[in-house]
Amino acid sequence: MPLDVSTYSLALLRLDGRRWNELRRIYAQISIQAAADGSSYLEMGNTKILCSVTGPEEQRRMATGAQRNGAEVAVEINFAGFSGLERKKRAKGDKRTTEMQYIIASTFANTLSVHLYPHSTIQITLQILAQDGSLLAACCNAATLALLDAGIPMSDYVTACTAGSTASYASNDEVADPLLDLNSQEEQELPFLTVGTSGPGEKVSLCFMETKVQIGRLESMLAVGVDGCKQIRQILDGVVKAHGKRVLEGGMT
Repeated sequence: MPLDVSTYSLALLRLDGRRWNELRRIYAQISIQAAADGSSYLEMGNTKILCSVTGPEEQRRMATGAQRNGAEVAVEINFAGFSGLERKKRAKGDKRTTEMQYIIASTFANTLSVHLYPHSTIQITLQILAQDGSLLAACCNAATLALLDAGIPMSDYVTACTAGSTASYASNDEVADPLLDLNSQEEQELPFLTVGTSGPGEKVSLCFMETKVQIGRLESMLAVGVDGCKQIRQILDGVVKAHGKRVLEGGMT
């Protein structure tokens, strides 16, 4: 069913009841898999991700290029057959999956202190349990928590969020409202981008556009996405602090 954007302009509410600048419910846990060096579980709305991190481990083969003197960040994404509306298993060579793996690996290779671990590999494995929009952003946020749990040094949190526009590329509307944290239906109907930031200075470490959008609307979308990343950073920071508090209380008893 096509998305009725007129409903937004009249009621100032989206189909799921949120306003334009509201995030969906975010729930997260860390240290949920004993077998991994670091692990996390994250929900952004109905998008649900399980992430595990192993390493740094010695490489079985010699890395080339920029990774020769530092750790290689390897990312593997697996989709559960029941994660989408259609119950089918994605092939491992799927173009979209390969693209996401490369983006996540590149983003964290520039944030982690890979120079401390020459000739080694940091493996990030993401299990997609449910898909309902903002998939790349949710994967980045889950990976951040799992890497923090693994104790791998990084310059700061990497937090990501999507931002969209209520007008399509072909639309000539003078007023196009930006939207924060798109769900699956909104992504199918509206142009959107995924933006990731690191540090309190909100340095953009990831900006990925999957659809066409008029250049005049890009600035407002980017500003909304960066603000969403800031909100998510506070939420993830709360999750990490709450986990640390539980660990300390457990050690004292």
